[in-house]
Amino acid sequence: MSLERAKKHWKKYGLEDKIIEFDTSSATVEEAAKALGCSPGEIAKTLSFLVEGKPILIVAAGDVKIDNSKYKAFFHQKAKMIPVDDVEKMIGHKVGGVCPFGILEGVEVYLDRSLQKYDVIYPTCGNSHSAVKLTIRELEETSCYQEWINVWKEEYYGWN
Repeated sequence: MSLERAKKHWKKYGLEDKIIEFDTSSATVEEAAKALGCSPGEIAKTLSFLVEGKPILIVAAGDVKIDNSKYKAFFHQKAKMIPVDDVEKMIGHKVGGVCPFGILEGVEVYLDRSLQKYDVIYPTCGNSHSAVKLTIRELEETSCYQEWINVWKEEYYGWN
């Protein structure tokens, strides 16, 4: 069902043929990188949070961690992930397949600047056995994002 929601989303852009489906799991960054033969950083992980009780998504490079102080400075509250059991009903995709494509109405999407160091990235596409190869521009055009933000731990990766 979730993959179908994402496919319907991609059809609006004429890009449904870009979806890659796997026989193995791509639910984690490591599994997806192995299935695609790319670095973990090229995997665009999508994290789900609650801001003032409303669901949001942050799409970030797969090899970064969220910096809680930057998150709080931007969203004006402490980071609170959506409980695993509530993700599907609040976002439209199950954990392992969460992506910014085919999500429920009202879910805001933010793109983290950690993605900008890559020419091509691979977000999942609605389930734990899929991905889609995108340029940053294609991600911008198809994700209905609010804005680019910087909430990753730069010092951890030497990006000061």
